[in-house]
Amino acid sequence: MYVILTTKPGQFRTEVGPGLNPVEAYDYVFYGRTRARFLIAEISGETRVRIVDETEPVTVNDVPSKFLEKFREIEGARRELQYLCAFGDMDTTLVPRDVADFNRPVPVAA
Repeated sequence: MYVILTTKPGQFRTEVGPGLNPVEAYDYVFYGRTRARFLIAEISGETRVRIVDETEPVTVNDVPSKFLEKFREIEGARRELQYLCAFGDMDTTLVPRDVADFNRPVPVAA
């Protein structure tokens, strides 16, 4: 089974913990700016996903994985990402990235 985790730089980040194995990561780029990051992770059993609100005051929530949409195969998660990120003729792309860099800060555009 697979899940999609989301991070919105400057707003919140999702952290991978026990029971989650990162498989693929993508930047969601909207008109040249990274707006979100997505991570497809293989999930084994019930676990919790840590979501850290990066705005003050910083809050941390451990959300049970039962609340996450799950996909039997990785292709289903990929199709869902394509669906979530397509807006007609708007300039949107999913840019593959190294899963190890999922929560690294996004460079600020000049």
